[in-house]
Amino acid sequence: MSALDAIRSRVSVRKYASAALDRKTISDIVDAGRLAPTARGAQPWEFVAVTQRPVLSRLADLAPNGAFLREAGAAVVVFCRETGYQLEDGSAATENILLAATALGVGSCWVAGDKKPYAEAVRELLKVPAGLKLISIVCLGMPDGAATQKPKRPLAEVLHWETF
Repeated sequence: MSALDAIRSRVSVRKYASAALDRKTISDIVDAGRLAPTARGAQPWEFVAVTQRPVLSRLADLAPNGAFLREAGAAVVVFCRETGYQLEDGSAATENILLAATALGVGSCWVAGDKKPYAEAVRELLKVPAGLKLISIVCLGMPDGAATQKPKRPLAEVLHWETF
């Protein structure tokens, strides 16, 4: 699948089949996050891959908009050390993870983490050292049925040439 095909076909998946994901697939997906652009070459990210059902369930309990984590095959939790650009860098890594998952036929959904009230509890649950900030929780798994999303606004509506 080309990069543009992955971008055009990516959807947020919130319903997963019970199939587990193998470590190679998860590693390939996280490797795409590692290769994201980063301000000043800081690479401030750390990734925690979660596959154990009790931990996925606890993440679902902590993140109100991530209840579907209970059924997921895995989650990749993105943390960054503070650099002044950690949100941008972690978001770029998260997007790469979403696109890699799509290219590999894996469903995914971005659950917000930055500045959320559960961020510290997630950090503690995963035994992440202090000083690292939660950026996102990316749910991964094999889709259970077709995912739908709102149509994207047309390019002609959002693209402005030279001035707004």
